[in-house]
Amino acid sequence: MVAVDNLSLQLYTVRFKLEEDFDATLARIAEIGYRKVEPFGVVGLADQLAEALPKYGLSAPTTHAGLLRDESGPIFEVAKKLGIGTVIDPYVDPARWQSADDILATAAALNEAAKVAADHGITVGYHNHHFELESVIDGVHGLEILADNLSDDVVLELDTYWAAVGGADVPALLGRLGDRVKALHIKDGDGTLNNKAQVAVGAGSIAVNDILKASPGTLRVVELDDFEGDIFDAVEGSFAYLTGEDVE
Repeated sequence: MVAVDNLSLQLYTVRFKLEEDFDATLARIAEIGYRKVEPFGVVGLADQLAEALPKYGLSAPTTHAGLLRDESGPIFEVAKKLGIGTVIDPYVDPARWQSADDILATAAALNEAAKVAADHGITVGYHNHHFELESVIDGVHGLEILADNLSDDVVLELDTYWAAVGGADVPALLGRLGDRVKALHIKDGDGTLNNKAQVAVGAGSIAVNDILKASPGTLRVVELDDFEGDIFDAVEGSFAYLTGEDVE
């Protein structure tokens, strides 16, 4: 069973609902039982988040933001105001994962961002897609090359679904990455690049229980990139599965 206090929802999952009615969407998330969320676009959504999070008893321990693409200062300032402790860069272009030199350059950029973040009391992290695992250089996944060259101040949020799609043995990968991983994206589906085939956690082909066992204590962040049907059905189904008795 995943404790509610250790469970979060990436708000990108409900991005279209947020566009329709931001306040009602946060209310529904809290009604389902979530107590934590992972926002995106925090600079643009700062005022709405500042109002809605406390209103519905929600907190945001992590957020996604393009630290290596956008000016980081405003991102860190907003994160601090919202009580967000970790800012995670969610995307470095796939072309930048094809050589060790490019991966080392990304590591250096994240290390520099972490120095700036520290002045704001913020931790920096990186979140993968499939291509960081598809890239294998001298027998090592690109993401692991990155991890080996990060400063101790930079953390990882492993997207377990995309890691599996990229060809990784995810429990084994988590064992190798160890304490570097502070959060997991937990999602389920058919293990392909088809976002529409993603489903509520526990309803697909991903070995979710084995993955959770391999990384005890890390924050579990539910996410769907897309879904056939009402997204709240999947959000609610994921919560029910992860907080059920049969989940480690």
